[in-house]
Amino acid sequence: MVLNEFIQTLNAEKGYSSHTCRAYRIDISEFIGFTVEADIPEETDAEKIFLERLMLIDKISVRNYLAFLAKTRKSKRTIARKLSSLKAFFNYLVRSGRMTLNPADMIPFPKLEKTIPRFLSIDDLFHLLDSIKTDTWFDKRNLAMFETFYSTGMRVSEIEGMNMDDIDFQNQMIKVLGKGSKERIVPVGKRALNAIREYRMSLKEYVIPVFVNKDFSRLGSRSIRRILDKIVKDCQIDVPVSPHTLRHSFATHMLDSGADLRGIQEILGHASLSTTQVYTHVSMDRLMQVYDKAHPRK
Repeated sequence: MVLNEFIQTLNAEKGYSSHTCRAYRIDISEFIGFTVEADIPEETDAEKIFLERLMLIDKISVRNYLAFLAKTRKSKRTIARKLSSLKAFFNYLVRSGRMTLNPADMIPFPKLEKTIPRFLSIDDLFHLLDSIKTDTWFDKRNLAMFETFYSTGMRVSEIEGMNMDDIDFQNQMIKVLGKGSKERIVPVGKRALNAIREYRMSLKEYVIPVFVNKDFSRLGSRSIRRILDKIVKDCQIDVPVSPHTLRHSFATHMLDSGADLRGIQEILGHASLSTTQVYTHVSMDRLMQVYDKAHPRK
């Protein structure tokens, strides 16, 4: 059916991950269910009815759906994501000749408040990493993994997908497969590389994935989050910490130490500089201190 075709194009043409494709499928399926005004057991039946009514779908239909989402107290960020999914879906329907116009095309996205990313102070981050034991190969893996997180600012999915041949120990670089299957090269510090060496030497056998579970299979994102949760609990840090917090902390500490914003953008793999600029809030305190000390006429 048409939804499957659309999801396949996201994967084949845009290189979207299975997680992203699943989110698109859920968003569009919910809109289809809302449009046909019935809880239909089979998704294909709902699609069939939706396609039969396709020419009746207009801007008002989309606005009614967005109003319904707002009424059910969905956040602006969630509504924006669902609208983005619909715009892409309708564009596909137009390209495939099923529609003449995209009914969501001229509907503006809700204005989102810029949220300041949560990050750890340098002291808290060092305390977290220094608290990780190295008694077993599991412990050594955990230390190597979270040292790599903080050293590179990589996403949890990127850490999960790392292979040994991605690491250039001599030149201190890691090849990263990021969003949209885009490759980039990121620098990595000696402390993280040494931790990886120690961990890999403690393994009983050679395996391609860098970070593995007890069965020597690739360690998944959920397991990484659970491991971090336990480490955070054991070292008694009183703020929520996720793998993304480590990524934010990396960017924050780099920028606060004077790193170039565009350089951080390249390391993080952000497509747009505006995404990276959210971290500039951190430098304001430092900039004000410099200003107060240096400006001759305050």
